Amino acid sequence: MKNSLPYFVAGTLLLTTYGVAQAQVPTLPGGGSQRPPVAIPGTASDDAPRGNAKLTGTVVDSTTGKPVEFASIALINTQTNKPIDGTVADEKGQFTLNKLPQGEFQLLISFVGYRNKTVSSVRLDRRGDVALGSVKLAPDVRTLSEVQVVGQQALVEERVDRIVYNADKDLTAKGGDATDVMRKVPLLSVDLDGNVSLRGSSNVRVLINNKPSTIVASSVADALKQIPADMIKTVEVITSPSAKYDAEGSAGIINIITKKTTLQGFTLNVDSGVGNRGSNLGLNGNLRTGKMGFSLSGFGRANYNVRGRFANTQQVFGENGRVSSTEQSADTRSNGVFGQYTLGWDYDISKTSALTASLRYGARNQNQFQDNFLTKTNTAFFPTYNLRNVDTKDLSGTVDANIDYTKTFAKPQQEFSISGQYSRNNRNNDFTADILSGADYSTIASRQRNLNDSYNQESTIRADYQTPIGKNQLLEFGGKGIFRQVSSSFRYDLSQGTGGFVTDPNRPANTLNYDQNIGAGYVSYTLTTKSKFTLKTGVRYEHTTITANYTRNQAGEQGGLAGQDLGIPSYSNIVPSINLSKALKGGKTIKLAYNRRLQRPGIQFLNPNVNASNPANISKGNPLLSPELTDNFELSNSAYIKTVYVNATLFYRRTNNSITSVRTTDTSGLGQILNPVLPLPIITSFANIGREEAYGVNAFGNATLFSKWQIGGGFDAFYAYLTNNSNLPSLQATNSGWVVSGRIFTNLTIKNGWGLQGFGFVRGRQVQLQGYQGGFAFYSLGVKKDLKDKRGSFGIAAENFFNNPFIVRSQSSSPIFAQSSVTSLYNAGIRANFSYKIGKLSFDQPQRKQGKGGNDDIKDEGGDGGGQQPAAQPAQGGGGGGARRPRS
Repeated sequence: MKNSLPYFVAGTLLLTTYGVAQAQVPTLPGGGSQRPPVAIPGTASDDAPRGNAKLTGTVVDSTTGKPVEFASIALINTQTNKPIDGTVADEKGQFTLNKLPQGEFQLLISFVGYRNKTVSSVRLDRRGDVALGSVKLAPDVRTLSEVQVVGQQALVEERVDRIVYNADKDLTAKGGDATDVMRKVPLLSVDLDGNVSLRGSSNVRVLINNKPSTIVASSVADALKQIPADMIKTVEVITSPSAKYDAEGSAGIINIITKKTTLQGFTLNVDSGVGNRGSNLGLNGNLRTGKMGFSLSGFGRANYNVRGRFANTQQVFGENGRVSSTEQSADTRSNGVFGQYTLGWDYDISKTSALTASLRYGARNQNQFQDNFLTKTNTAFFPTYNLRNVDTKDLSGTVDANIDYTKTFAKPQQEFSISGQYSRNNRNNDFTADILSGADYSTIASRQRNLNDSYNQESTIRADYQTPIGKNQLLEFGGKGIFRQVSSSFRYDLSQGTGGFVTDPNRPANTLNYDQNIGAGYVSYTLTTKSKFTLKTGVRYEHTTITANYTRNQAGEQGGLAGQDLGIPSYSNIVPSINLSKALKGGKTIKLAYNRRLQRPGIQFLNPNVNASNPANISKGNPLLSPELTDNFELSNSAYIKTVYVNATLFYRRTNNSITSVRTTDTSGLGQILNPVLPLPIITSFANIGREEAYGVNAFGNATLFSKWQIGGGFDAFYAYLTNNSNLPSLQATNSGWVVSGRIFTNLTIKNGWGLQGFGFVRGRQVQLQGYQGGFAFYSLGVKKDLKDKRGSFGIAAENFFNNPFIVRSQSSSPIFAQSSVTSLYNAGIRANFSYKIGKLSFDQPQRKQGKGGNDDIKDEGGDGGGQQPAAQPAQGGGGGGARRPRS
């Protein structure tokens, strides 16, 4: 479809002018001066008789005489005062309306920044063409202001199954990464480490352009740091995914859509920024000629001067009433370099078929230091001290390659797509601890080292087909195969003084090999009725097979002896979903949804490597974890009150076999091996606990005031309940409580290209099985100035400038331990940004649908998911900025 963007804009303006609130704007084929007319559903044109009359003309600026590109033209019935036909002028200002009925009409011509032009007494008959010649539009600042009130893109939009956050409207995100954007998305919460949760659950799936990446499977927080905020167009939060999405993501799906273009021409964007805690540089080039297009982008960001401090106090209750008390403190600092490079290619095979492909490489180099890490242990006899400096390196590289083929048919909404993908993430997560002598606390007495090399590889093949049934139904079905190979090799070394490392004889090296294959099929059905009901229901079937074993290595070498088969059984799951929405009068919408979700453990939960960089708090994964099953229910209501949009949702979530972190004390003597003066450390691992429930409310809204000022926000409040069904008394636990969070944002557009934006977010403490994690807050303020030619901009943004430091307090306990911690973050920051665009695009090539694909089915410290809304399903309005019209 050629020129879909200008048609959409024109259709929106026509609908705005005549108040057709629920019509769906079409995108039309054709191009040049022979574009077909815009038929607006729900107007007189639907049933009006057609004729052979033809109307032509050229729209020009009354002051300069230059053509007005893409002006909107509507032919008005003088008796009903409704449009019977319409079109959009081309890049030369020319327009043509064909096959018009005879009679006397009015012609309305409009465009942003100009006064509406009405040509009265346009008489059409069967005798031939009517040429209007040049029609002049006069500039009108007042009209521009009025159009902005209605047409301004909302920061937040609502659709039938998701919330859409338009990140490209965010000024303060300039120079940041995806973590900064995620903090502002309704329903989401991002903790201090960058991990994302939805309605209090971290079991969400994250897709990038509807596709997964193994870097996300390894660590969502790390993946978000590799994505520049400037390249994010929208973030979709899908709270009730349909059956065509992978079953993973207990709480829902997050889909990050990056900016891209397939229009004709060449552009090169340069984005740069520098601040007291980080700098960035990005290049993004696009070239399209004829049927083929290319894109090449690169982004790099360096973090530095990131400081903090932590203090930890814990007690371990041993046998015979023995109590071991430990106090810890350290200064922390970190630095890192993140980057990604992406090559994209697309080719129009024909008007109905297209190929797209991309190759992406992402890299990260993160260093964290704990300086003067002091551990004081109070025993029954006398206190002991341990002082060390710890250097943790977390390095990774990710390759993502995919190819998609899409075929559309003559029947609208009928489409077939097939896609293949390969993704691999290699990661090295190591630490080295220099243990200082107790005599002077400056000489290195000994050293410990843990090397953990891992990879996560994934191959996918997927096919999808959709076809309309009649005028108001859509049928979708498809199949998918996912093939994963995960490996984690770990070893432990020791050294005396600053001498060379040797293998720790008490802890031999080992390797976990974990292969997972998934076969899936689905069917989905959508029905839209004349009474404005929309029903979408479906079912998905997934079968999972797992082969997992340990391979014992000798002297830290790869390969090694045949190991132990873990004997994890295969399993099958049926996953139903249903979504029902009803459009009410006055711009109100009510929605009811139910879905079942499945969550498999990811590599960070499975990895059995024992990380003892903190000898009093050891962490390790659990390769024997089973998947968890979640049932989600939600009821939502949204409404427009003039320029104010509000949404409120009630939800309930119940998870059986929930995967969560559990803490216990060391009963294996591992702590004594690591350091004899530090008895009974606390070990953090993961387990399938009995049940987790959450029920609460989400509410948010936004409004546009005086056509220049957007303001909005919302809050989330839910009651969490967790209980463990373990047979071990030390692990039996139940915890519950309220979790409340809120956000507010404001965006002010000023004259001469200036803009201001502010944001604030706060979350109360998070309920955990054995305690709670402390609350935190973020806030930012930014200003931006666009250059006169709109090719560039510069700005400045500051965050957390009143907190130095910001303090977070957390606690946990069980019958065998008690622990409390205080973390201080010196995260006040300021950065300046500059961007510039070279080149120009034109609207000579079609915008094609993105191929569908993506694996959104691995539980980790975040999630995967995404997809597109069926065309047969009417989109809902968006928040703020005036009522959003349905998309074509």
